[in-house]
Amino acid sequence: MLNSKDLFARRQTRARYQIRKNAGGRPRLSVFRSGQNIYAQVIDDTKGVTLAAASTLDKDVKSKVKTGADKNAAAEVGKLLAQRATAAGVKEVVFDRGGYPFHGRVKALADAAREAGLSF
Repeated sequence: MLNSKDLFARRQTRARYQIRKNAGGRPRLSVFRSGQNIYAQVIDDTKGVTLAAASTLDKDVKSKVKTGADKNAAAEVGKLLAQRATAAGVKEVVFDRGGYPFHGRVKALADAAREAGLSF
């Protein structure tokens, strides 16, 4: 019987396989969600470099939110990441939910990034 970490890793692998298959050269917007913070980065997998990153630990976001573990904080991170990505010349990405269900904080981050100018 698989434990929850093994099941999460299986979902993550399955999601990333589909992303790489359908990416078409676009960078990947990867999300990591912990109990207290949320992190996001735009990664170019062909070169293996991070093009833009943002989290609730950034000074810009930390001053605006009360806690890093709610939807408002995730939305701020999404806006900041989209601004940094467009400044780096990235307009289109593929969204990597990383094994997490697409709702709550992950969905709030994605919606805010879309509203701020990223398309995926």
